[in-house]
Amino acid sequence: MTSIRRWLLGWLIFGFAAMSTVAGLGIFQKAREEANELFDYELRTVALSLPADVQGAIDAERPSDGGGSIADDRLSIEIWNPAGELVYRSPGAPPPARLPAGVRTVRRGEYLWRVYGLQQPGRFVQVAQPVSVRNDLALRLAWHTLWPLLVMVPVTIIFVLWTVSRGLSTDGRLSRSLGTRSIESLEPLADTGPMPVEVRPLVDALNDLLARLADALQAQRTFVADAAHELRSPLAALKLQLQAAVHDGSLRGDERTLARVEGRLNRLIHLVQQLLTLAREDAQAATVMRPVSLRQIGEQVVGDLSMLAEAKGIDLGLECRDEQQTDDRYIVLGEQHALSILLANLVDNAIRYTPAGGTVDVVLRRAGGSVAFDVRDTGPGIPADELPRVFDRFYRGSGAQTQGSGLGLAIAQHIARRHQVALTATNNAGGPGLTVSATGL
Repeated sequence: MTSIRRWLLGWLIFGFAAMSTVAGLGIFQKAREEANELFDYELRTVALSLPADVQGAIDAERPSDGGGSIADDRLSIEIWNPAGELVYRSPGAPPPARLPAGVRTVRRGEYLWRVYGLQQPGRFVQVAQPVSVRNDLALRLAWHTLWPLLVMVPVTIIFVLWTVSRGLSTDGRLSRSLGTRSIESLEPLADTGPMPVEVRPLVDALNDLLARLADALQAQRTFVADAAHELRSPLAALKLQLQAAVHDGSLRGDERTLARVEGRLNRLIHLVQQLLTLAREDAQAATVMRPVSLRQIGEQVVGDLSMLAEAKGIDLGLECRDEQQTDDRYIVLGEQHALSILLANLVDNAIRYTPAGGTVDVVLRRAGGSVAFDVRDTGPGIPADELPRVFDRFYRGSGAQTQGSGLGLAIAQHIARRHQVALTATNNAGGPGLTVSATGL
């Protein structure tokens, strides 16, 4: 995956480093040329300033009280008379070798020397200097010129890093804004800071897409809610007419057939009620969180479903653990009606799948600084490979023997997500049955 940040930083830093290197080499080369010109001028000046006699040349080489001698720059002097005899040679001079007049670079021994020869009346003067002296001076000159550049390189790199990060901060804000949204949040992206003109078209396109998605989703929710509402009324009327006809004797038939018809009608009514509940939950734009008593909700749900549990011979109970005081109500932030539906669907699902003589327990407990609850049953449980799918809509396990719509756990999961609650289902370790846990309330 290509990163704009890494691409910009890489090329900017590489380009700046390359240009700095080329500039450094150019500065060194220029300093070397200037040093050569300066030392060539020094060689010519020394050759012209030597006295006419040899003894004068010796005296000229000795240091005076006001400064150093010409040996300070490692200059060597050689003088020949008109007969070609070497009449003077300074200490430390290279092996004698008379060269033609002019300036040239020659190798004498292990070193390169810059030599200047001058023909004067009555003598030939030759002044030489090691090339290494010139290179040392060029390096010093280059260093005095380059050290501000070397200091500027890391400062510039830090500035580039800061500038690129600052310039791309809008992308980070947009990513965090989108990443922290829930799946139901389709509001337009708000301006959280200065928006570059290059990013504005992207934000406008995203807002337009979110608006169209919100319209399409709202249309779907409205259709499902209207369809469920329109189906519920005639189904309820049909059930009442069927019961009235059975009681007054106007409908005669096999009792088993009538029982099957009524059972299927009840199943259809339950499905429509679940669809209507799911449609209402999907249409809920935002959850208004208020302090509610989870214990009171549990007592209400257990009371409402107690008759259904008694009809199947199931022991349904509410257990409160880790109570901090006698009137502990397990206060949580949430929407009371939605939490009631969540718990009711879990308990109803447990009762449906628990055989006669079994138990269903609603356990309230504390998990760290939050409140949690478990719904435990002694039913057949769910195969391990099907556990990840139990909260999918219209999903029913392969071994399900009871009637159901496959929406109860899906509705509970939807409400849990709106409340930012983690809902998990696990098989009981110590025996048969399933435990559905809600944590993070």
